[in-house]
This record gives sequence, structure tokens and C-alpha cells, in this order.
Amino acid sequence: MQIVTVASKAYSDQRPGTSGLRKSVVTFQQEHYLENFVQSLFDVLDGYVGKTLILGGDGRFFNLTAIQVIIRMAVAAGFGRIVVGHDGLLSTPAASHLIRKNKAFGGIILSASHNPGGPDGDLGIKFNTANGGPAQEALTEAIFQHSLKIAHYHFADIPEVPLDCIDQHSFGHTIIDVVDPVADYAQLMQELFDFSAIKSLIDNGFQVCFDAMHAITGPYAKKILGEQLGINQENLLNCEPKADFGGGHPDPNLTYAHELAERMLSDTAPDFGAASDGDGDRNMILGRQCFVNPSDSLAVIAANATLIPAYKNGLSGVARSMPTSAAIDVVAKQLGIDCYETPTGWKFFGNLLDANKITLCGEESFGTGSNHVREKDGIWAVLCWLNIVAVKKQSVSEILLAHWQRFGKHVYTRHDYQGVETTSAKNLVEHLLNNLINLSDKQFDNYTIKTADEFSYTDPIDGSISEHQGIRLLFKNGARIIFRLSGTGTSGATLRVYIEDYCTDSNQYNENTQSYLKPLIHIADKIAGIKMHTGMKIPTVIT
Repeated sequence: MQIVTVASKAYSDQRPGTSGLRKSVVTFQQEHYLENFVQSLFDVLDGYVGKTLILGGDGRFFNLTAIQVIIRMAVAAGFGRIVVGHDGLLSTPAASHLIRKNKAFGGIILSASHNPGGPDGDLGIKFNTANGGPAQEALTEAIFQHSLKIAHYHFADIPEVPLDCIDQHSFGHTIIDVVDPVADYAQLMQELFDFSAIKSLIDNGFQVCFDAMHAITGPYAKKILGEQLGINQENLLNCEPKADFGGGHPDPNLTYAHELAERMLSDTAPDFGAASDGDGDRNMILGRQCFVNPSDSLAVIAANATLIPAYKNGLSGVARSMPTSAAIDVVAKQLGIDCYETPTGWKFFGNLLDANKITLCGEESFGTGSNHVREKDGIWAVLCWLNIVAVKKQSVSEILLAHWQRFGKHVYTRHDYQGVETTSAKNLVEHLLNNLINLSDKQFDNYTIKTADEFSYTDPIDGSISEHQGIRLLFKNGARIIFRLSGTGTSGATLRVYIEDYCTDSNQYNENTQSYLKPLIHIADKIAGIKMHTGMKIPTVIT
């Protein structure tokens, strides 16, 4: 087996974002582009020779090509074992589980999550460390700095590894195991949840509909929800993974999961609906004619966690990303446990989970998870809700109403302005930052600002500091407006505006969210000049 060294040229745009390096497929197809990034990763890592690497992705276009490149480079780098999913498939939470179960050195996950796929779509690559979670900022920054000066990369001159059958292959000192991407994860879910209670619920006529959006969770849904829990296969929608996600946008929200949303909000809706995204880490939960806000979903799961076998002894603590609503804060206070506020990005939960400071965590961007892996987990969230419904014997809407009556309701929305010209987006943020000092104690209609700041985070475990994590306007009555530029897009900028108000009047719990928040939406535009800076009269997506 020959190790080949290829002279290369550096690229200047390979700084990973909150979830790895995401670019268009066309960008990744540039000569040396993918190889440079992978070699930069291997060059800054240490101690992996002879160790295990987990590898897989969400099945989007170019994944199979990229996986073969990574296998050849990982063999050249000296990994002792490479575990890759059958057909290159592996959901992000399943990859995290395999890293932990195999005590692997780490894993490479190929996904751009909820971004569109296909030849004109996006691709992503990220490295997860030995705890199963995304690499911390210090490592991703080191990768980027190395990528600016890289001059060559190495690969093993080996034939293409067949990924279409479960088998084992050997090249030099490296063993390559092609494995069932679902089996180990499905076993883990059986250990966490009361499958007999959920199956009994299904057998007694509880109707469940799940939409995999032609993405990675299709095989997981067929195995777990279909074969093991008995959900009718006709109610498992779009469960064949496709390289372009069937031409759709694999983002589980009311805009893009419209087939499921229309079914669940109709007069003949099933009892329960759910969807997951491109790589399987996000989720959307719906009841009959009822949408569960992701922030509420996290709070409800926390409030009812002891009904789930894995959490029957209670929670050590909880955490949420800064833009996520404070609904979980109220639950934590009543439960007498700590609640941590972190920047956006699942990697910030890792240290808290490893130190057993928290058991559950979540983000408003349709992501919830627990200490079972170190990623958010879509199928896990669906099973949480089904387990809670099975025990409480209440509908989704009844569970939500009971929760609000106990804890109050955090009326919450996120407005995304996608594809904003980058300079315009930066000007908007600069305008806000320059005016923060003038906003404290300023009154807008019936709302008075208590604090206006730019959020920064000091990790309570390792002391690392993360700055410039979003602009917060905190009002004296508990309302909040958050402005943040997202790091998950691949063209232009995405401005995200998070708007929240706290309501304890049960007579208003069923009021339309956008109507209820209209005064704060107007205040957000007035302060930030959203229409003026972006040229957009309405958001691209409202969730």
C-alpha cells in the first residue's frame, strides 16, 4: 500500500462555524478543497494513530465521494479502525453514540443539517471528539489557522471501499468496518424509554405521523417507530433518504415540513406528529391542530422527565442556548435545579454534560437532547413525547395547557431574514452595538428595557470565554428581544430575531403568537432598523 503526497494550495475560507465547515457543494468540489480541510484536521490532532474513527453522514449529494476521500486520508494518517455507516449513512446523534460506545478517538460527520442538498445545494463536515460532541472552538480555530498555510496532503493508494454491504475490509494496519447505522442507536433508545407503554398506546389506536423529509432519519423511523413500536408504515412519510432530499428543504418547521403540518392542522389530523431534519438532530413536535414551540418542548420534557425510565431519578440540571426562551428557567426554579445559559452551538453543552452539571439541554432551533449522547437528537425527542403521552394519557394540547397553567406561558417566535447582503447585515449589527449604551431604561410603548448588552459566556468548567454571541434586549417585565447573525448558512447572511414575552393570563394562552407579540415585533424593527438595513418587509421564515 503506497502513501501518496499531493502538493496543494491553501484556501482562505475554511473557518468552521457553530456546526463545522458548511459550504456549497460547488465549493467543496474545488481542487484540493476537501482534502485540505481534512489534512488540516489530522495535522492539528494528536494521538490518533492506531485509534478508532467513526465516519458517516446524512446521505446528501457528494457525501459518498467525500467519504471515500476521507477513508483514504484516514488510512494514510494511521487510524487503526474506521467505522463507517452502510451506504455512508449515519445520523449525527447515532454517530455520537458510536463514538462513545466504541471509545473512539472521534468522528467525522458529513452534513449541512437543515440546509438544502443536491448538486446546487450545500455540504458540511465537522469533527466530533472522544466524548461524542462537536469540537470546541480552540480546536476548530486551530484547524482554520492551519488551513491558511497548508501546502500538501496525504492519501493511501487503495481501491474504493464498498459501502453497499455490511462487511469488514483491511488495508495495511487499518481495519474498515461497514456497519448497520441504525442497530446500536435503536438499542440505546430501548434502554432509555418504556417501549412497552408506547407500543400499548399505539396498539390502542393512538395515531402517529412522522416525516423524515427524505433525510437520514428515514431508516431510523422505519426500524424504531415502525417495526419496534408498531406505527403504520403509511404514516411514516418521506422515509427514503435522497441525495437532494426530494428537492425539499430538510428543516423541520411549519414552513418546510408543510406536508406534515397540513395533515396535523387539518380537521382529520392524527393524534401526534413529528419531523426531523437532514442529519437527524432536530425535531418538530405537533399535536392535533397544535404546534409545540421548541422552547416549550424542552420545558415540558424537563417538567415530566421522571416519567421516562432513563430520568426517573430526576435531573442534575438543565441548560439552554441564550436565544431559547426562558420557559426552561421557570421549570428549573420550581424543580430546585440549576439552569445554565450558553451561546448557540451544541458544543457549549458538552462540558456541562461531561461534568454532570446538566441532564437535559436544548436550543430554540428545534434541538433538544440529554446526556445519552453529546448531540441534539430528533428521534429521542419524539420518543420523549410519546413516553410522556403514554404515561399521562393526555393529548399534546392538554399537556401543553397543563404546563402553562403551572408555569406560565413564554410566548415566543423567531423571525429569520435569510440571504441578507453580508455588508448590510454587519451594518445592522454595528448600528445596534453603537446604540446599546443609550437603550438601558428606555421605554417603548408599555415595555421598558432593563439591560441591553452583547452576550458573552465563560464556561464554568474550563474557564474558556466566548464573546460576541448575540445582542440582548431584556425588558423589566421579562420580555426579551435577541438579535443574532446565524453561522449555518452558506451564502449571504441570516439575521435571526428572537422575540419573547411572558404571559400568566390563561385567557390569552390561545391567542395567535404573532398577534400577541406584535408590539415587540414593532419595537425590534424600530430599534434595529431591520427593514431599512435588509430591504426585506417580512421575514423569510417565521417559527
